[in-house]
Amino acid sequence: MKISVGLGKDDVVERLEKKGVSRRQFLKYCTAAAVSLGMAPAFGAKIAEAVTSKLRPSVVYLHCAECTGCTEALLRAHEPYIQEILFDTISLDYDETIMAAAGDAAEKALEQAVANPNGFILAVEGGIPTKDGGVYGKVAGHTMYDIVTKIAPKATALINHGTCACYGGIQAAAPNPTGAKGVNEVLKDKKIVGINVPGCPPNPYNFVHTILFYLAEKKAPELDDLQRPVPFFGTTVHDQCPRLPHFDAGEFAPSFNSEEARKGWCLYELGCKGPDTYNNCPTIKFNQVNWPVEAGHPCIGCSEPDFWDEMTPFYEN
Repeated sequence: MKISVGLGKDDVVERLEKKGVSRRQFLKYCTAAAVSLGMAPAFGAKIAEAVTSKLRPSVVYLHCAECTGCTEALLRAHEPYIQEILFDTISLDYDETIMAAAGDAAEKALEQAVANPNGFILAVEGGIPTKDGGVYGKVAGHTMYDIVTKIAPKATALINHGTCACYGGIQAAAPNPTGAKGVNEVLKDKKIVGINVPGCPPNPYNFVHTILFYLAEKKAPELDDLQRPVPFFGTTVHDQCPRLPHFDAGEFAPSFNSEEARKGWCLYELGCKGPDTYNNCPTIKFNQVNWPVEAGHPCIGCSEPDFWDEMTPFYEN
C-alpha cells in the first residue's frame, strides 16, 4: 500500500516522521488497529487514508465525576506511539486535563469547538451526578449534567470512555449519594446512545481504535447489548486467559472449576471474575507488557456494569 503525502506542514505522516514514527511503523499500526477491530488487514489502508485526511476531525473531551485514570492510561500508552498517532490525527479542541487554556479562555475554546461546522466527536470520561439538580459536580459553574445534556445532541458521535462514563462507576456504587449515572442513562430521554468503552481504566487501544474505526467507516463498530464494541468486549477474560495452558487458541477454555483449569493455576478460587467479565485484557495487555492476571492478581470485573457492587468482595478467603 502506498500513501501519497504532500510536503505541507500539516501533513500527518510527515509530522509523525519528525517525531520518530516512520511511515512503515505508521502503516503497521494501522494494520494492527484493523486486526484488533476484527477486520481484514487490508482495512488498515482505509484507516490510514482516513487519518491522513487534510480535514482533522474535531474532538471534545469532557471530564465529569472521575479520577482521570482513563486519561492517564491513554497518555501513558507505549508503542505503537499512540499519543503521536492520535493527537496528530485528530484536533483535540477541548480537554480540561491537558489543554493550556483556563478560565474564560477554556470556556471560549469549548464554545468554538461545539460550534464547529464540520461537527465533532464527543468523548466523556466520568459519571454524571444527577441528585439535587446535579449540584455535586460542576465545571465553570455549570453542572456536569447540564454540560453533557447540552453538548451531546450536537455531536456527530459519542464515546463514553471508562466504566464511570459507561455505567456510573464507583460514584454510582451504593449508597450513591450524588445520584451518579452513566452517560447513556442520562441521555436516554434524548434518545442518544453512545459507544461504551468500559474499564477502570480501559485499555487505551480500545478507545483509540474505536475512534479510528469511526473515522474510517463513519459509524460505530459492531456493538453488544451494552453498547460495547464486540471486537474488544466479545469474549470473556477467562476464555482468553494464558493461565489455562491446556487448550489451543480458538478452542473454548475449560470450565473455571475443572481439573484442567486447576493445573493452569486459574485464579477463580481466589476471587477472579474472569468468567463473568468481557474484555480483551489477556490479548492486548497494557502497554503491550502485562495485565492484572498475568501479574498474579485476580480480575475484578471492571468492565462490567455495577462491578463495585456486583463483583465484590474482590477476594475470596
